[in-house]
Amino acid sequence: MSGALVCLPFAGGGAGFYRAWTDLPDGCPDIVPVQLPGREELFVDPPHTDAVTAAQALAPRIAELVGGYDSYALFGHSLGAVLAFEAARALSSLTGATAPDHLFVSGSPGPWSGRDDRATGLADREFLARVEQFAGYRHEALDDPEMRELLLPLLRADVEMHENYKPRSDEPLSVPVTSLRGASDTLVDAERAREWRHATTGAFRYAEIPGRHMYLVDTVAPLLETVTRVLAGRRP
Repeated sequence: MSGALVCLPFAGGGAGFYRAWTDLPDGCPDIVPVQLPGREELFVDPPHTDAVTAAQALAPRIAELVGGYDSYALFGHSLGAVLAFEAARALSSLTGATAPDHLFVSGSPGPWSGRDDRATGLADREFLARVEQFAGYRHEALDDPEMRELLLPLLRADVEMHENYKPRSDEPLSVPVTSLRGASDTLVDAERAREWRHATTGAFRYAEIPGRHMYLVDTVAPLLETVTRVLAGRRP
């Protein structure tokens, strides 16, 4: 088999979001979603509340999923970016596993930068309004009272995990890193997205995708084309 792009969920998201990525550009790696507990087919499992612990738990599963591939890269957006970063570190020290060939982090400041504004601890209405403000996006399921009741605990756990995230180590990775950002993202500016250059001793690239913070919800084609170019050794 050729290459794989292992995709980790953003806050409130699940593997199903990435399973819909079926219209792939030529040369694009296979999309390999990773599911976190508390969502979709793992709905009954308690969600993680610590990003480092979550990534360490995911590492053996990722190693299993990519076992038949010649190479693989990790991709994560927002919360998924720090999960992918910590998973890359965990995989590099996991017995019998191979480290990823590339790390794609999207819509995220560098791992050592915290978020000034927080949603954790707010009442439901204020919490959802703050999350919507952060993302510039509101999932339509949150407009349904029954679905909102089901999804809110998971979203709260994910947001808490992201807002309380502290990197496992101050040491950079050796894996090449590409930081991606929606060109009109008002949550993460270009300077903060470029902070990821300090997260690796390997090659670093920065690329902008048309759209806002949740650009990948509107259209995924520009993202996958950029990933494909980078993995082929071409400029993003």
